[in-house]
Amino acid sequence: MDLLAATEGVTGSVGSIGYGLAAIGPGIGVGIVWAAYIQATARQPESAGLTRTYAFLGFALSEALALIGFVVPFVFGT
Repeated sequence: MDLLAATEGVTGSVGSIGYGLAAIGPGIGVGIVWAAYIQATARQPESAGLTRTYAFLGFALSEALALIGFVVPFVFGT
């Protein structure tokens, strides 16, 4: 069976599949950012204030990628 015949009855937006795939990267990135923050705080508790700032900055940048991945299918969609 070829691929075209297998997907003949599929309807909907391919952009939603693209966003689901695009959200994997930022999800992993957020996990890495918070894991690094927890590890840094566990190793040197007195630097928690400074590393918290960097953790939120890294979190915001990772989430920005997820939001860009959400908007792109709407911008370039037909």
